[in-house]
Amino acid sequence: MAPRIPYPEMESLSPEVKAIVESFPMNVARMVANAPASVKGFLELAQSVLFYSEFDPRKREIAVLRVAHVTKSVYEWTHHVVVAKHYNVTDKEIDIIRTEEPVTSLNEEGNLLCRVADEISRDVRLSDDALAKILERYGTRGATEIILCVSYFNFLSRFLESTRVELEHK
Repeated sequence: MAPRIPYPEMESLSPEVKAIVESFPMNVARMVANAPASVKGFLELAQSVLFYSEFDPRKREIAVLRVAHVTKSVYEWTHHVVVAKHYNVTDKEIDIIRTEEPVTSLNEEGNLLCRVADEISRDVRLSDDALAKILERYGTRGATEIILCVSYFNFLSRFLESTRVELEHK
């Protein structure tokens, strides 16, 4: 069996950390609980990106799926296919995001979002051309929010894959 970091025993957690993990019943939260000082901030950042950003959630999910594909994060991909479908990302679009290198068959905006996800995921630094295009399209706030989103999901995929967080059993 491949090594992985074990999940903490729930009874070993402080009441505050245990309450936070129980309010977010996913294996990723359980794994983060191994670093109790980070649990609250980790989940607050996730919530800010997913629930409090003004960036359109359908567009966000196109970028998130591309990050999950590029970083080979099965956990992230599996969970966000469900979320993406909730925001009307089609099966055809999901297949394109998963298979094209680079993505060119979505609409112009979808292709740009995948390009942003590719560049940040693979090159770390967004190209001047891509940055100019998202600034023009989304303005300062929108460009910042999509860069933060893609950066967060890169961080998350690396955490998930390195700790070997398992998909929840249904």
